[in-house]
Amino acid sequence: MMTSTLTISHLTKTFGGVDALSDVSLHVARGERVALLGHNGAGKSTLMKVILGLITADSGQISVCGAAPGDAGARSQVAYLPENATFHSALTGLEQITYYMRLRGEAPSGAMALLDKVGLAHAAKQRIGTYSKGMRQRVGLAQALIGHPNLLVLDEPTSGLDPVSRRDFYELLDGLAAEGAGILLSSHALTEVEARTDRLLILSGGRMVATGSLPELRQDAALPVTMQITTLNGYAGDILAALPNAIRVGDHLHLSCAQADKLVTLAQVAALKDKVVDIEVMPPSLEDIYSHFSRRDGQ
Repeated sequence: MMTSTLTISHLTKTFGGVDALSDVSLHVARGERVALLGHNGAGKSTLMKVILGLITADSGQISVCGAAPGDAGARSQVAYLPENATFHSALTGLEQITYYMRLRGEAPSGAMALLDKVGLAHAAKQRIGTYSKGMRQRVGLAQALIGHPNLLVLDEPTSGLDPVSRRDFYELLDGLAAEGAGILLSSHALTEVEARTDRLLILSGGRMVATGSLPELRQDAALPVTMQITTLNGYAGDILAALPNAIRVGDHLHLSCAQADKLVTLAQVAALKDKVVDIEVMPPSLEDIYSHFSRRDGQ
């Protein structure tokens, strides 16, 4: 059984003497949700086009579901959703998905079930020209799900979706991953992908500058941990004296320490428990980590 839906090794792509991708390596396993992060111009779109077989790399190796990108074997197993999906405005959602199912050799009778899966059953017979951007994005997602793909490549897939629709979308992805599909999605919504993906890739200036789970990236970045201390009335001065690195921020005290010093610092705060109401430990967010690796790369 294929354990990896996508494997890329030392991929390079140059346009006009400029490296759009430089020595990029990554993999997406079956059932894995992987987020591809990067600023505009980082190389995300170029990478996706190479995966889809729309452009060829200058060097390196790439396997898409066990086939070369763009080959019939890869195309039959890969689904793609662009950031701004466009459809014929005069067709209904049902007509559009039925048409795409015929193109892919799938039984068109399953079109309504796909639309229901993405929350569009109620609007299936309305013209797409009357759809909101979020509804059009759901049509695109329904199209991407035709044929039970083994790899989904999603470019800003929640663009235009409201918070409830975004939650529903990620629950749908969770189900697809549980069924064995590999998922590679790009997003600028860092807080969104922070809790809904298994692994993170940070692309900067055409190079893969970081890869791993969120705890792994936190360890690699070695950014400080912040603690917010709520004191009993009148004891803020005592705690500031006991913890000279703490600072007063509004009604709370903030204290930062290195990851390696977290337990020691917590023990120091716990020793002051008679003067402390609460303590909140705030590890570096994905946004902090992303900024760290991007700055390190000179972006």
